[in-house]
Amino acid sequence: MRRLLMLLFLSILLAGAAGLGGLWLYGRPGPLAGDQAIVIPHGGLASAGAALQRHGALPDGPASLLGFRLAGRLTRDQGPVHAAELAFPAHASVRDLLLVLRTSRPVQHELTVPEGLTAAQIAVLVAGAAALAGPAPVPAEGSIMPDTYAYELAMPRRELVGRMQAAMRRRLAQVWAGRDAQPELPTPDDLLILASVVERETAKAAERPLVARVFLNRLHQGMRLQSDPTVIYGASGGLGVLARPLSRADLAQPNPYNSYLLPGLPPGPICAPGLASLQATAHPAAGDALYFVADGTGGHAFAADLPTHLQNVARLRAREASHATGVSAPAPPVPIPTVPVPPVLAK
Repeated sequence: MRRLLMLLFLSILLAGAAGLGGLWLYGRPGPLAGDQAIVIPHGGLASAGAALQRHGALPDGPASLLGFRLAGRLTRDQGPVHAAELAFPAHASVRDLLLVLRTSRPVQHELTVPEGLTAAQIAVLVAGAAALAGPAPVPAEGSIMPDTYAYELAMPRRELVGRMQAAMRRRLAQVWAGRDAQPELPTPDDLLILASVVERETAKAAERPLVARVFLNRLHQGMRLQSDPTVIYGASGGLGVLARPLSRADLAQPNPYNSYLLPGLPPGPICAPGLASLQATAHPAAGDALYFVADGTGGHAFAADLPTHLQNVARLRAREASHATGVSAPAPPVPIPTVPVPPVLAK
């Protein structure tokens, strides 16, 4: 009887020791040297443990893997493990690993689409995002909403582009619903087209409503937009950039986007306008300005008549000359013209 009691006591003691040892192993810091994202494949605890071991989150050896799987089974009431790219903290214990596997969201990657990119440029940007999968479609021009988009590992590129396009449709509908009615822009597509021109004309937020007003005034009077970015878009085949400065020959070269030669709006957007440009076009500034030209300081000078505009052009030329020579020069007097000004000046 005494021997039986002794064996029972030893069994309880060993079980307690094993339990304490298991708890210690369950909660002790693991070998992962730093925070790390690990892709957990489908297959439950066995696949998860093998992936964690390959990436150094579990000690090597079958005993460690067996202990991890046993801990997972004993705590299965806390939920199933998930297959995804998950972020694990440095020195995560088995308890920590299982908590991440059961409760953490997949790692979110981000892709930022800046305002003013063309569809071709956006396609290159999407193609270069290594965490995406599949081919990168070239979206319709102006159909992408510039923004920062979060996505999970291996999301198809086509799916992310679809989300970007849906975002533009929503934004454009919201802006159109709250717009100041402009007879020159009878449809949402017209607003999108002009907003894309405004986007490429100035990077200054305060100037966008003024630029929009100039173009609306020109459309109202039947004048040509004479926008350099539209010419660049046509001359570059939709790339939106030229490897050389825009020339007078470009301004005289016919293409559907040459707003120096053709009246009205271009046949489509020339880039992806941001929300600020959409809002500026929907709520343009008041005024009768018909011209604008760079002022040499990163902004533009606006004018309601041609003589004033030519004075602004002369000031720009004088500023450029003084920068080139290092000697400040006064702007030359500008006579009031009696003949139409060349298109390159009458922007």
